[in-house]
Amino acid sequence: MTTAGDERRLFGWRFTAPLLLASALNPINSSMLATGLTDIAREFTLAPGAAVTLVSVLYLCSATAQPAVGKLGTVLGPRRVFLGGLVVVMIGGLVGALAGSFPWLLASRALIGIGTSAAFPTSMALVRARADRAGLAAPTRVIGLLSIAAQVALVAGLPLGGLLTSALGWRSLLAMNLPLALIALVAVARGVERDPAIGRHTVREMLTALDATGVVLFTAATTGLLVFLGDLTHPRWWLLAVIVAVLTLLIAWERRAPDPLLDVRLLASEPALARTYLRQLLVGLAVSTALYGLSQWREDAAGLDAAAIGVILLPLSVVSILLARIVSVRGWVRGSLVGGALAVIAAGGMLSLLRSGMPGLVPLLLGVAIVYGAANGLTSVATQTALYLQAPADRIGTAAGLLRSFGHIGAIFSASVISVTFGAQPSDAGLRLQGWVVAGLGVVLFLLALDRGIPRTAPRRQRGD
Repeated sequence: MTTAGDERRLFGWRFTAPLLLASALNPINSSMLATGLTDIAREFTLAPGAAVTLVSVLYLCSATAQPAVGKLGTVLGPRRVFLGGLVVVMIGGLVGALAGSFPWLLASRALIGIGTSAAFPTSMALVRARADRAGLAAPTRVIGLLSIAAQVALVAGLPLGGLLTSALGWRSLLAMNLPLALIALVAVARGVERDPAIGRHTVREMLTALDATGVVLFTAATTGLLVFLGDLTHPRWWLLAVIVAVLTLLIAWERRAPDPLLDVRLLASEPALARTYLRQLLVGLAVSTALYGLSQWREDAAGLDAAAIGVILLPLSVVSILLARIVSVRGWVRGSLVGGALAVIAAGGMLSLLRSGMPGLVPLLLGVAIVYGAANGLTSVATQTALYLQAPADRIGTAAGLLRSFGHIGAIFSASVISVTFGAQPSDAGLRLQGWVVAGLGVVLFLLALDRGIPRTAPRRQRGD
């Protein structure tokens, strides 16, 4: 029988530390750059909106690249693709640090988005391979640490970015990728076993194995969807028609592909996996709506300064990290998802009751942050564990990449929800509408969490052991 002690021995820090560091590169790049946008806009004479595209391009590349990179890891080996992604990150960091124009800076962020996208899907594949060899069903501690590393990086990115920008200038935010990626690369090269040898293949055989056509169609559909969802206040209906057409082509192609990127036949036969992807999208939408919408309302309608907002948001991160750790150690799945859905409903109800200038506003805001932290902490690890158990072992990298893509889609969709509910500027009425939207999402998440196909806890050992 495989025990928790066996899991700790199998996944010691020599193996897990570089995976966690690399998995943190994507979120820390997202948050660090926020502190340098003003200086970047000033140096390249940009409008504020143009500078923000540096954030959007990383999200866009991450959302579209992760499934493709996961597929690449299945074909070439996860360790090789993991190391290749780190090399791309270092190139992106160097290009950004030396960028002489804004287009070069955009190219740098695109490279960093693509390179950092390799970490999570290939880490899941490496963890799955080692666990399968040992007969371990679901190493929830390691899965939890991958989630916690991303959350810690997102929180740490803002103060670290502010320190670097003030001391060394905004270019240091890009240059930091070189030492961080190099440390992870050396550690993986020394601490993670090599992939099996790859046989000789023709270019056509390699393109077929990678499902190149499926990758192109998925990228086109996802990019179009993200652009459409990014501004629902002025919807481009022609673009929606194009997206539907591309999605139809993608489904038709993937149904016939011998080794598809998006296995629609698997999703049809395993609806629990499809529901896991839907759950990830809805959680990303709910949490991002609160994180960004509530932050704008606090500053514009409630009159709180940026420092106060940062202090109020701190409990969200702390509670989320603590609960994610507990869930991963206990191996909770279904109950954790139910609890997370109830927390989303509660958070939506609290949002709808907030008013600018009301008595005890700051304590109430702290309470909202704690409830949202509970929602995120309870659902993040449990969703990843559900995916780990539901996805076939030989497709875990692609499946993990798709999971992150759905989360990014939900986060970008939140910008449109915020724009539609607030209108010209943040208001109490707009926040109330956001509260109802979030509560409605929580109800859907609650119904999804009642799925009997989700185990109460993650099994420690594989069937037959």
